[in-house]
Amino acid sequence: MALRKDKKNKLTVQPSERKGELTTQRPMDLWNEMDRMFDDFRSNFDDLFWPWRGTNSMTAMTPYRSPPMDIADHGDHYEMHVEMPGIPKEDINIEVTPNTIEISAEHNESTEQKDKNWLRRERSTTSFYRALETPEELKTDKVDAELHDGVLTLKLPKMEPKPEYKAKKINIK
Repeated sequence: MALRKDKKNKLTVQPSERKGELTTQRPMDLWNEMDRMFDDFRSNFDDLFWPWRGTNSMTAMTPYRSPPMDIADHGDHYEMHVEMPGIPKEDINIEVTPNTIEISAEHNESTEQKDKNWLRRERSTTSFYRALETPEELKTDKVDAELHDGVLTLKLPKMEPKPEYKAKKINIK
């Protein structure tokens, strides 16, 4: 048996050509390959939980999370549900243009407890940011937002569709 890379650059176990052969690679080569595989796994794993890392120097220090959202098309309007647990409505910023929606929030919380011989102080920051483009233009003056039980609900009315002008053949008299 031998570990070899296939056409897609993945390690596979293949039967050896010679009897008694366990591997054609040196132990250090296998060790390096395992390190590379674990590094790939860790980088993919980190991207899921810390998406701000490694993007650029400005966002690398800003731990924004992208909140989960559901969007439904109801014909004349979109309805969006964004999960914002623990964020008061005063800390949520919503900006809507005819083609884009940006939702951001930052909530800072600190508690302090003093006793005779000790002090306990805890601080936490929660930040969310989400931006997306809409396929149709929105009526920005008619957008409705409501926060209930940590879920932000946005109703985004669509603009009336513009009539499409089609080419018409003109007959000559």
